[in-house]
Amino acid sequence: MGNEHSVQFAGRPLGRERHICALFNSVDEEHRVLRSFIKEGFDRGEKAFHIVDPRLRDEHLMRLGEAGIDVEGAIGSGQLQVRVWQECQFRGDRFDQDAMLALIEEVLQSGAGAGYRLTRFLGHMEWALLDKPGLDELSFVEFETRVNYLSPKYEDPLICAYNLSKFSARLMLDVIRTHPVVLIGGMLQQNPFFVSPDQLLLELRERGTARA
Repeated sequence: MGNEHSVQFAGRPLGRERHICALFNSVDEEHRVLRSFIKEGFDRGEKAFHIVDPRLRDEHLMRLGEAGIDVEGAIGSGQLQVRVWQECQFRGDRFDQDAMLALIEEVLQSGAGAGYRLTRFLGHMEWALLDKPGLDELSFVEFETRVNYLSPKYEDPLICAYNLSKFSARLMLDVIRTHPVVLIGGMLQQNPFFVSPDQLLLELRERGTARA
């Protein structure tokens, strides 16, 4: 991997696997830990694509500004795109795994097509807890698993940010198994609990059949 694609995350260089489960106990902790990662991307002229809780969009933009980012200028130039869940996960007011995976790929490809060396993709994941057609715990974990077929084709980091105060321990155990890299307590590490997507999808389908 060339130096132009090297990325620092929580004080450590990212390896080849860049689908990352970032666990936080609060919004404050998230911004504190991610600030240097986000700022580095802007300083290097890379693209930022953030999907956030619509209720937190204004606060998110404010915190980016506090980190020294020219938010208005970056949005105007297209370097920063901040979307809310209704524009991504719930287009048509339902969750469609295939459509969301296609959106991620489209974002990464369009960033490269526009001349950006990398796109730093950040998603707030509390949308998984909403009551929407097409969405339940199994379909959500299946979606996160399928990201592992997409991510290795690109060098762009995909950060899935989870606020632990919102999620059940049961769901988080599954979620952690879908990410090859995990950030917990501000420490980045290879995830010893990661399960390959082929194996985990088989397990999820067996679980779904048993439940039915």
